[in-house]
Parts: sequence; C-alpha cells; structure tokens
Amino acid sequence: MTDLRERLAVIDAAQKNIAELSTQVVSQQDILANKQARGAFGEIQLQALVQGVLPAFAYRFQATLSNTRRADCLLTLPTPGPIVIEAKFPLESYRALRDAKDDTSLREATRRFSADILKHVRDISEKYILPGETAELALMFLPSEAVYAELHANFPDVVEKAHRVRVYTVSPSTLWATLNTIRAVLKDVHMRE
Repeated sequence: MTDLRERLAVIDAAQKNIAELSTQVVSQQDILANKQARGAFGEIQLQALVQGVLPAFAYRFQATLSNTRRADCLLTLPTPGPIVIEAKFPLESYRALRDAKDDTSLREATRRFSADILKHVRDISEKYILPGETAELALMFLPSEAVYAELHANFPDVVEKAHRVRVYTVSPSTLWATLNTIRAVLKDVHMRE
C-alpha cells in the first residue's frame, strides 16, 4: 500500500506538470494569434540570430532609410552593400492551409497563402531595395521552419517570383547559415585590411 501511495503521488505530480505545460502552450498560441505580438516575436528572433552571429558593427536594427521606411535589420556590408532583412510571419494563411478539410478550403487556403507571401515580397522589394542606398537584394525572414518548408516544398512559383524581384526567403536555420557566411566574409575583409 505504501508503494502504491508513493506511485500515485508521483503520477499526481506528473499530471500537474502536464497541466502547467498545457497552459503554457495555450498562452504561446494566444501570443501568436495577435499580429503585433507575432511581429515582435519575429523581430526578437531575428535580433537574437543576428546578434549571436555577427559583430556589432555589421548590423543595425530599426534602421531608417532615405524613404523613411524602417528596416527590421540592416546588415551593413561593404559588398554588395547594406542588405535589409524584414521579418514576416503569415501564420493565419499557413494555419488555414494546414487545417484545410476539403478541396475547396484547400484551394482557398493555397490561394491566400500564396497571395500573403507575394504581398510581403512586393512590399519588401518596393520599400527596401533602394538603388544607390541598399544592395540589389533583400531577405524576408520567416521565423518558422514549417512555414519556410511549406513555401519551398509546395509553392515553387511563389519562390521564383520572389527571386525575380530579388527578395530571398530565409528561415531561422538558413538565416543562421547565411549570417555565418557573412561573418566569414567580414573576417576575410578585415584580414586583408
């Protein structure tokens, strides 16, 4: 009986932990449901990645460009020039795509996801690629590997349209790899100097 009581106490403690984790998951979903909070989440993740890889002189956050637009991040590179990174998180259309129950809802979700991504691409291209001021390309940071994977696996036409206007999508892992490449280039430039 004593062993049984001890095991029940352990099970009760585990059940409390599960309930607490469930509450935390729900609160994270609530945070991501709010567009402003989701935007802040993407920007904070972007900042953490950039600050964790690049030296402080190689970037600026919330940099104001000559057209008065503020870039989430501006990589200050000697060549090809300053590169803007904008964080975007099309969560609603991604969830609709993932949760589609029939062909009609899948077609609508596919159309909406594609339109949302292309709107972000167009905005970035028009607002953040400035001849003579920034590089001829910009990066769109998708702070979710799942959204990035969906885009690249099932929307090659959208990816191609983005490439045509020189907006390249990156996820947390691909941005990390890109930033490490930039760090190596900056180190090489510094060594040459």
